[in-house]
Amino acid sequence: MTAEERREAILEAALVCFADHGAHGMSTETIAKAVGISQPYVFRLFGTKKALVKATIERCLRGTLEMFRTAAVGLSGEDVFHAIGEAYRHRLTNPVYLRAQMQSYVAAEDPELREVVRKGFGELVEYVERASGRPSDEIARFFARGMLLNVVASMDLLEAEEGWARRLLEGCKE
Repeated sequence: MTAEERREAILEAALVCFADHGAHGMSTETIAKAVGISQPYVFRLFGTKKALVKATIERCLRGTLEMFRTAAVGLSGEDVFHAIGEAYRHRLTNPVYLRAQMQSYVAAEDPELREVVRKGFGELVEYVERASGRPSDEIARFFARGMLLNVVASMDLLEAEEGWARRLLEGCKE
């Protein structure tokens, strides 16, 4: 593998570890073992654990942005909301991405990580604004529904039988 391929493999393993354990519990030793490299090689590529955490958060949010872009290609207005919403609901069925995104928000307690999370989330908002051309109140509702979906998915309620959960999910489709 080239250094870039190893870097990508490390970030994939780091995403899983970050999703499972958060920024504080993320283990560079576990990540190195998952990739089949030495722990010092992880540090050679990323410098510090915090730099690896930052790169992992960037990867998570960039992946969401790419998913938004792919879903909304050629669309405008409310069609952007519907396409991204459907793609996002599908993405939430992958527990790694859901947990990594939620861990990103938790990691924002650290000022350096907060800047990474803010930048990535801001790029999501700005993309949806540009792609949809919708007013700010609709953008806010769109992201509020997304956050509600995160909470519902984290409780494994996307296919729930509970009436209250189904009603919340129905409200997210509007």
